[in-house]
Amino acid sequence: MKLKFLPATTLLSLALATLPQKGFTQTSTEPAMKLSGYVDGYYAAFSDSMAHGNFQKWPSVNSRGNQFGLNTMLFTAQYDGDKYRGIVTMHFGDIAKSTWDATYNAIMEAHAGIRLRKGLWLDAGFFRTHVGTEGVLPKENITSSVAVGTFHEPYYESGVRLNYKHKKLEVNLFVLNGYNIYIENNKKKSLGLLVNYALNDKVALGYSNYIGDDAPDGSVAQMRVYQNLFMNYDGKRWKLQVGGDYGTQQHSDMRDTNNIKTATMFSGLITAKYKIKKVHGVYSRFEIFQDPSGFLCTKYPDNMGRQLGYSLWGVTVGGEYKPTDNSYIRIEGRQIQTKKDELIFVTNGKATNTRMEMHLNVGISF
Repeated sequence: MKLKFLPATTLLSLALATLPQKGFTQTSTEPAMKLSGYVDGYYAAFSDSMAHGNFQKWPSVNSRGNQFGLNTMLFTAQYDGDKYRGIVTMHFGDIAKSTWDATYNAIMEAHAGIRLRKGLWLDAGFFRTHVGTEGVLPKENITSSVAVGTFHEPYYESGVRLNYKHKKLEVNLFVLNGYNIYIENNKKKSLGLLVNYALNDKVALGYSNYIGDDAPDGSVAQMRVYQNLFMNYDGKRWKLQVGGDYGTQQHSDMRDTNNIKTATMFSGLITAKYKIKKVHGVYSRFEIFQDPSGFLCTKYPDNMGRQLGYSLWGVTVGGEYKPTDNSYIRIEGRQIQTKKDELIFVTNGKATNTRMEMHLNVGISF
């Protein structure tokens, strides 16, 4: 898994400072059980020609083309006590089927925590990712679709978390099995960090990272260092979300025939929303993704037969109608453009470097 603009049902006390998948914080000394749910349905169309019923490239939100679908139906049970806490979220739909762990497909998150001292908690189990600018769920973002960079970030993780919160600052330290996995694939463990700071009631900043080697035992080490910075602004009329990722991985530069160089990638996005009236708004996002060695993205053969990654940019524009604070109807269009020699899409049987998209989403939280 990934500033984010959170739903009214967020479990965090600083709505701008922390993402729902990046930790939840006790808000009362009285034990409390909370039950909540969320449903998002969609219709999507893509110019990229895929076989009927297949997922599109970078499937997560609105992943099936030219048909109606269900992104998610999820249910959350959360317990907050003075000395212990826990949360379980089960989810079903195309997001779970296309992006989540195959073994524990229905578990979005499930972890338990013990309070060590005031403001300091130790949690263990399955978590939503602590990395990234956007969330995966449409209700967490300004747009319904997620950026290509967001798709290649981890969505979920397993391990332990040390969570500390004091006033406007929150710090999370992680020991994890790996990058976007629940079940360990080698004998090594990975580390992660998430820091959120609220400058005021409108602006918050965050930094996260992942450090680990997920190469199978006995193979060449591929230490990955992945970092993310993000900023959120939430004003009376405007919302702004800015974020960027930079990653490196050892022995992964595909342009190096000796396979000894370190590969690099970066991605970024800028998303803005203007509220016309209380229930109407318009928004736009610009995104960029560069992974020339393809250590995160799917590789494709170039004209010299080398397997390389790709570089692209994209623009999204849309409108939103919110009849209530916990519901929405959105319609948006998107164009994704790769380099002229990176023909990774197919339209009517012809290879192309452009994909056009249309998305319609209806969602409600309860």
